[in-house]
Amino acid sequence: LTEAIRRKPYAVILFDEIEKAHPDVFNILLQVLEDGRLTDGQGRTVDFRNAVLILTSNVGSHWIQELQGKGEEVIRDRVMEELRRGFRPEFLNRLDEIVLFHSLGKEQLSRIVDIMMRELNDRLADRKIGVTLTPAAKERIAEIGYDPAYGARPLRRALQKRIEDPLAMRILEGEFREGDRVTVDADPKAGFAFRREG
Repeated sequence: LTEAIRRKPYAVILFDEIEKAHPDVFNILLQVLEDGRLTDGQGRTVDFRNAVLILTSNVGSHWIQELQGKGEEVIRDRVMEELRRGFRPEFLNRLDEIVLFHSLGKEQLSRIVDIMMRELNDRLADRKIGVTLTPAAKERIAEIGYDPAYGARPLRRALQKRIEDPLAMRILEGEFREGDRVTVDADPKAGFAFRREG
């Protein structure tokens, strides 16, 4: 960590799921958060004042789901209570901000599907094949790929299994060729229907 910051002092450092970190990591973070610097094993002091540290945690996340609609203050109080049980006060007091993220809604899921479809179309650009989801197909893939416990992580797998893999098979079999525009629609029987446009 110190070597990376010594080389690139203007950095964003992400500690994902910090609650799983070893206690020694918290001791190091306490020093960084308190002093803005850290001394490494070679005795070199590294300046962290230009680095942004982001820590994520799932501690208390079940309250965000369970108390949906009860008001932001109620949710925040419960989550903070849980954070106080999970982390030492001197650690929490050194954090500049604690931000709660709520579960993804339909609008956010739709935007994530759009991003993934842009990526798919970028990969297909050399074959000059374009793919579009109908609103019903987009909604279906978002339903299949969303899990309140895991957020949108399963969405990529769902898109690959339900859209990308079947599309790849159809391309390999010659059903779709260079220059084709493919529309994917929700199909109650088959899950998804693929058709060539124009």
